[in-house]
Amino acid sequence: MEEQIKKLLSAVVHPETEQNIVESGVLQSVTAREDKITVVLCFPKARDPFAVRIKNIVEKMLGDAYPAAAENITVVIKEGTPRAPQPKRESTTVKVGKIIAIASGKGGVGKSTVTANLALTLRNMGYRVGVLDADIYGPSQHKMFNLEEYIPDAVQDEEGNDYIVPAKSMDIELMSIGFFIRPTDALMWRGAMATNALKQLLHQTMWGGLDFLLIDMPPGTGDIHLTIISEIKLDGAVIVSTPQQVAVADVVRGTEMFRHEQVAVPVLGIVENMAWFTPKELPNNKYYIFGQGGAERYAAEAGVPFLGHIPLIQSIMEGGECGTPTVATDSEVEKYYREVAQKIVENCVK
Repeated sequence: MEEQIKKLLSAVVHPETEQNIVESGVLQSVTAREDKITVVLCFPKARDPFAVRIKNIVEKMLGDAYPAAAENITVVIKEGTPRAPQPKRESTTVKVGKIIAIASGKGGVGKSTVTANLALTLRNMGYRVGVLDADIYGPSQHKMFNLEEYIPDAVQDEEGNDYIVPAKSMDIELMSIGFFIRPTDALMWRGAMATNALKQLLHQTMWGGLDFLLIDMPPGTGDIHLTIISEIKLDGAVIVSTPQQVAVADVVRGTEMFRHEQVAVPVLGIVENMAWFTPKELPNNKYYIFGQGGAERYAAEAGVPFLGHIPLIQSIMEGGECGTPTVATDSEVEKYYREVAQKIVENCVK
């Protein structure tokens, strides 16, 4: 049975070395019986960016081929000896013109949708744009840009440093932890594991000389936020909220985090998302489903720029679901995002 499994797994090829995992020695051992299979994968390079994806592929292949053992398949990852310490290399983010965090005090306010549509709006304005999905535990940008099947390539520079090639869709460069995990995977990572993964995406993604890099932050304030703030120089932060008071209360914490004297990241402004709903058949009517103007009032009270309202439009939701953000197809939607994007550009250069 072990030999059958090795033959099956010889179809798995490492994207970087282009060798199958059996011939290259990545498949270190196989222990199998009818109801249980254990496989050990040993990667010669420490922190191989493709290790988790290969593990997932192996698990699926074994589960499909040996259904009787599907509930008892264990794939263990071992890593090679870390390389000798090298001089700290320059982060790839130094090639980016402006780096902007898109944040929210709480989840469910449409932050990721706003990020994707702002990226396309800035592209329409003539800028080169990238998106880094830093929502490690709940990535969504790869789905919004219809890149769920993308497998990142790895390349080396002349000094042997490894870099990750971002995906590209609609002229937007994109990097997300979603490229390295299956949709059904639960990321049960402790804080240190999550922040280490984020650091790799931050510093090793081969961005192509961008004018703007938008970082889709996780909701709230926590380890990921502090990691990004400490690892790179942010040129500003945009806070997304809905009008309702419970959302605005969380915006206060998010805003004050960036404005804290030890952080000192300029808050470029607040976006009020889902501001109102207008049915197509009643174009002159506005229904304030989540309250009216809460985020705009807070911006005025806190002395923070207000960037604009984005109404609740069904096509915006549908665009994210089908992998084409609505700004790419609907000029009526784009006008709301363009107002916001223009103010972001203006506030960046003040």
